[in-house]
Amino acid sequence: MSLEVERLRNLSYEELLQFRDAQVNEVSGSSGMTYEIEIESFWDNPRKKTNLRVLVRLDAVVRGWRRRLKITDDFIIAPDGSFIGE
Repeated sequence: MSLEVERLRNLSYEELLQFRDAQVNEVSGSSGMTYEIEIESFWDNPRKKTNLRVLVRLDAVVRGWRRRLKITDDFIIAPDGSFIGE
């Protein structure tokens, strides 16, 4: 998960706008387990439409447990490429 978030943080503000329509990808972990990663970006303040919040969700079915593992992480980027709240 942290590698995917780091990859996204290296993209420009303009490139992150492409995730306004959420994208879901399947990836395999080193254990061979399959995960779904959903990436979505949206205005942090819909009235201003400037800062972009990027949300990353990791979802996996944990074998042997009858529940799903869900992890989320996010960050906010300004149009000038700076990160908000850090």
